[in-house]
Amino acid sequence: MKAAIDRGEPVSMMEPLVLGQAAPDRAALADLAFELAQKSAGFRRSLPEAMLPTIGNLVRSMNCYYSNLIEGHDTHPIDIERALAGDYSADATKRDLQLEAKAHIEAQRWIDAGGLEGRANAAASLLEIHRRFYEALPADMLRVQDPVTGGFVRVVPGALRARDVIVGRHVPVSAAAVPRFLARFGAAYGTLGKMEAVLAAAAAHHRLAWIHPFLDGNGRVARLMSHATLHEVLDTAGVWSVARGLARNVEAYKAHLAACDRRRRNDLDGRGHLSEESLADFTRFFLGTCIDQVSFMESLMQPDKLRARVRAWCDVEIRLGALPNASGVVLDALLYRGELPRGEAARLLGTSERQTSRIVSALLRSGALESPTSRAPLRLAFPAHLAARWMPGLFPQQG
Repeated sequence: MKAAIDRGEPVSMMEPLVLGQAAPDRAALADLAFELAQKSAGFRRSLPEAMLPTIGNLVRSMNCYYSNLIEGHDTHPIDIERALAGDYSADATKRDLQLEAKAHIEAQRWIDAGGLEGRANAAASLLEIHRRFYEALPADMLRVQDPVTGGFVRVVPGALRARDVIVGRHVPVSAAAVPRFLARFGAAYGTLGKMEAVLAAAAAHHRLAWIHPFLDGNGRVARLMSHATLHEVLDTAGVWSVARGLARNVEAYKAHLAACDRRRRNDLDGRGHLSEESLADFTRFFLGTCIDQVSFMESLMQPDKLRARVRAWCDVEIRLGALPNASGVVLDALLYRGELPRGEAARLLGTSERQTSRIVSALLRSGALESPTSRAPLRLAFPAHLAARWMPGLFPQQG
């Protein structure tokens, strides 16, 4: 890593930023983008509105788990859930990983709450994502090793790299040129219409990694940016995530990113500096992965199958004496309606207020329900520690 200079690289070096109108695969890829939009919208409409926030909480943990797994950090969502509750491991390494996961979740929570306001590709937004993530990390995670000297360099939260770097076989643009490239990046992707933004999501993902604006955390920021783009333009409510699909096909994901670094092969490979054919291949992979993840979540949330899994768990808990009889009635109502005012619970159960309170309290203790106050409506919580029973395959079981 060398100190910052501007070697004067032209921003045209990262062209094409979007697939050209004459690109051979553009029409087929536009169809994929439209299929994703339709499928995502249909899945969201199929869910009770009151259930969206709690499903989103679980998917946020899942997104964090898989994004960190791509970086080689394995922090199970149950440990992430404990970290969010302030329950950290006594093991320093595991605790640091929990803090890293919590930082990722909080950064994504800010995004999901509208923190970027339609500016996911702007340089200031990328810096803010990086700052929010890195400022919450422990000191040991705020440094990277110089591969030449072996010394360590501090990572400054929200700061562009001030050194030149080499990433595998790719030599990103000179450090002092990064602001120029980010300005072009934001101008290219920040003015696209909704369907064009979906079609260009993979291209933006790669081009940000290609610029490599930060000393560390470029992959995480790219995935959070992609999440923010899809969350906004498709109005996903955060109920599905591409990160799981990328992690499950991580070798193909990394191979596509490397292929997109290649220069144009010939006159049939677009008109830019970089390969348009490789960009089209990555776009197909990325959109297909998104569609697959929507389908996966849709299959988990099919009402009859989800109800059967939740009731099977509930029946076991009742037999073990962990839940009172009739607990399943409350769960059934919430699966159908998404939310249940506390005043209606007694009428639904046909029991006394005292017995109703006993049932509700047991379900809250189990983590199956959540309610911010003693008077607020009840909702299904979809906690990570029950996901293996309720939503199998969402993430690996904890060893």
